Amino acid sequence: MLEKNPKTARIDEEQRFRLLIDAVVDYAIYMTDPSGIITSWNSGARRFKGYEESEILGQHFSRFYTDQDRAAGLPQRALDTAVREGRFEGEGWRVRKDGTLFWSHVVIDPIIDAQNGELLGFAKITRDLTDRKMAEETLKQSEQQFRLLVQSVTDYAIYMLDPDGQVTNWNQGAQRIKGYLPAQAIGQHFSMFYTPEDREAGEPQRALRIAATEGRFEKKGWRVRRDGTRFMAHVVIDAIRSDTGTLLGFAKITRDITDATQAQQALEQAREALFQSQKLQAIGQLTGGIAHDFNNLLTVILGNLEIVRKRIPSEPKLTQLLDNATQGALRGVSLTQRMLAFARRQKLSAEPVELSVLVDGISGLLQSSMGPSIHIQAQFAEALSPVLADVNQLELAILNLATNARDAMPQGGRILIQAQERQGSDAPAASKPLATGRYICLTITDEGEGMDEATLASAVDPFFTTKGVGKGTGLGLSMVHGLAEQLGGRLILRSERGVGTTAELWLPVADDSVMDKPAVTETAGEHVPELTVLVVDDDSLVLTSTRLLIEDLGHRVLCALSGAQALELFERNEGIDLVITDMAMPQMDGAQLARLLRDRQPTLPIILATGYAERLEGFATQLPRLTKPFKQIDLVQVIGQTMK
Repeated sequence: MLEKNPKTARIDEEQRFRLLIDAVVDYAIYMTDPSGIITSWNSGARRFKGYEESEILGQHFSRFYTDQDRAAGLPQRALDTAVREGRFEGEGWRVRKDGTLFWSHVVIDPIIDAQNGELLGFAKITRDLTDRKMAEETLKQSEQQFRLLVQSVTDYAIYMLDPDGQVTNWNQGAQRIKGYLPAQAIGQHFSMFYTPEDREAGEPQRALRIAATEGRFEKKGWRVRRDGTRFMAHVVIDAIRSDTGTLLGFAKITRDITDATQAQQALEQAREALFQSQKLQAIGQLTGGIAHDFNNLLTVILGNLEIVRKRIPSEPKLTQLLDNATQGALRGVSLTQRMLAFARRQKLSAEPVELSVLVDGISGLLQSSMGPSIHIQAQFAEALSPVLADVNQLELAILNLATNARDAMPQGGRILIQAQERQGSDAPAASKPLATGRYICLTITDEGEGMDEATLASAVDPFFTTKGVGKGTGLGLSMVHGLAEQLGGRLILRSERGVGTTAELWLPVADDSVMDKPAVTETAGEHVPELTVLVVDDDSLVLTSTRLLIEDLGHRVLCALSGAQALELFERNEGIDLVITDMAMPQMDGAQLARLLRDRQPTLPIILATGYAERLEGFATQLPRLTKPFKQIDLVQVIGQTMK
């Protein structure tokens, strides 16, 4: 077997190595002499630098550098570094044959003769990383834009936390909402923004735990600014994980929703106030209607009792029965007055009232009503202005408030009655605003059991009571409420369970024009000669009772159950001297009937009988009124005054 020549073998090895290098197309691999002149060129260099071997051999490798890099001496520095340090590696822009740029990764190794250490040249490997560079630039630009976007957001606090909850960055929104500069917040634990009670309850740690396990945490709650003020925040915390699932930290977004929350609360309060107003209006209409019908019944009962009393023999037992029946009917009158006061449909005789004089005048009644275990103490400011009120109804209101105070102190205690002048703007914001002006605030305070929030909210509702069966109608406070509203004032209750209750009755101060009006005194009815009276009422029982009472006075009575029937009777009967008509009737009410009758006879005396204060218009407002329920003496007085 022939042995291969060592020289030939070396040539073959060099040829194979050359073929290997030339086959690499992703890297430019070539050699230079010690001065940088190119001495070899592979396929990879030809592919992405664009030069053929014949064009580039003998050229200096610096032609691949940009003009700026050549002017700065970068090619020679790269060779010097390779000689000095044994290797040069770097990245930078290079120039292709067609003048386009590409980003390259360059490695230059010196070639040293192993025998004598002589520098033979350099081996240079270049890789085209343009795509990677562009991707990095795009990512860098995207990150920069995102950073600028986040930093420019001022309505949201957007920042990141490390896995332990330490703040790692801070945007302008966080600075505006929370009040901390970046240097004051970065590196601090995010729990510093929580309220002390939430920190004590472990809310910050719970939020991170939920975000880490579920990927997201969202909640509304109170947070604390740097200046110590609190704001309502909507918080979202998202967990940030690597591709391998490792927890890198958290992204936290906080929005200040204080204004929106307050607006929503105001809207809900307005809705609740509207609902309460509509409920009270509906109950008031119902109560007024019931009171109207009840007044008709009481008119019948009281009228018939009076007729019976006059016609039966004077026997003590029968008299006692009549007295009991009359007292029961009068209690019904009081109940009806309360219902009408709540419904604000009771006719009030408003006049200047000195509160200190009024309370002093009923002090004996108050003390006897309260019992020996209750001590009543009155304190009034000096030179207190008079209020505009109905004396009788105001006395009843004070008695109701004092009775409630007594019932709240079953073991006894003190009731303090005070009064002082206030402005309408001083009324609590929680209540309906009072009109601008001067008011006297009459307060009745007890030391009793007090009320919880639910009881306090329903205290003025009609028929609501916390007393036992048969111990209260539930109309006391609602009557006081209705009276105050009708007078242009307000009833405000303050109470705390186990502490006591304060009832504030705000009443408008009587102005000078009212104070200057002369007092009007009612005159007793004078004797009236026999009259022909037309009585109109759609309730047959009331009609009969009224007829009997008027006939008992010596007058002739014609009866009609409707306005139309009354007109027919009026046309058929000459010489009708007086008309007494109910106000509330179907199809044709009393005011309409009165208008038609006056058209026929302009001087005809007409009396309107009413169960509550209907809204009157035109000439009907000047007609005399007979308030139901009425007694015979009331008929005597109104007929005498009308016919005078």
